[in-house]
Amino acid sequence: MARHTLLFILLCLLLGVLFVADLAIGSVSISAGEVWAALTGGECNEAARNIILNIRLLKAVTALFAGAALAAGGLQMQTLFRNPLAGPYVLGVSSGAGLGVALFLLGAPLLGVAAHSWIQSLGIVGAAWLGSALVLALVMAVSRHIKDIMVILILGMMLGSGIGSVVEILQYLSDEAALKSFVIWTMGSLGDVTGTRLAIMIPIVAAGLVLSIAVIKPLNLLLLGENYARTMGLNIRRTRTLIFLSTILLAGTVTAFCGPVGFVGLAVPHLARMLFRSADHRTLIPASMLLGSILLVVCDLLAKTLAFPINTVTALMGIPIVILVVIRNRNIF
Repeated sequence: MARHTLLFILLCLLLGVLFVADLAIGSVSISAGEVWAALTGGECNEAARNIILNIRLLKAVTALFAGAALAAGGLQMQTLFRNPLAGPYVLGVSSGAGLGVALFLLGAPLLGVAAHSWIQSLGIVGAAWLGSALVLALVMAVSRHIKDIMVILILGMMLGSGIGSVVEILQYLSDEAALKSFVIWTMGSLGDVTGTRLAIMIPIVAAGLVLSIAVIKPLNLLLLGENYARTMGLNIRRTRTLIFLSTILLAGTVTAFCGPVGFVGLAVPHLARMLFRSADHRTLIPASMLLGSILLVVCDLLAKTLAFPINTVTALMGIPIVILVVIRNRNIF
């Protein structure tokens, strides 16, 4: 326990340092003193204050919540399916969001309904969230009639593949401008989240994180298999529903606001297990949230420095972590 406490303290300090660095580093360098003055209302250059408060702070806070959300969602999916390669998008959440955005950006112009007021009011965020919610609602409805969790996993993957095919058809038929907008969305971005959007995103993600904390005990029981959990009195159907609901609130919301940010939800739970040497979700859930925030803030720093899309950086950092963990520990569960 003393080791875990020390690790949590060190990771919190690291996150604080990285958060300040994310506010200071960019196309315009700002000193740590000016960052502190801008955050506390002290005296500093007005241009620097605007950059920090109106641009960089929004991105940094988005990275904190998005990283924690994706990591917690990925850990839940890996435990539920007892599959180390499962992630927050395994049930088709990302595919559903992609379909929603594709229908909004690519399908509406093809059908001639892009000018309708209700279509315009939906927006990319609304279309992505609606698409991911509908897909996961379908998976949840099916899961109530299927006992075998692996069948649900396969159905989710097949559903995602089918949706991907529909999206490719829309891409093939769309014009160049609409296609470019869709491709840019698939690269992910933390910079599109405005203050108003962040005020909507944070409470939804927070609700998903609270739900993930509420299912810590069921997740620990599921480590030993659904049959064992059943004998211990766990309501499997209710537990699945809560975990699926948490996933849509976490992964669905992040995808809607930031695009499909990959590899964070897949890599971070493995990193948490490796660092804390524990399978107890009382440790892994908060550890994954913390490490997810750290990883995405680091990715944001690198993306700004290299001028790369966020998805490129998360993949370059996430893939080696997954390969390393799989090689070092084949018996993850």
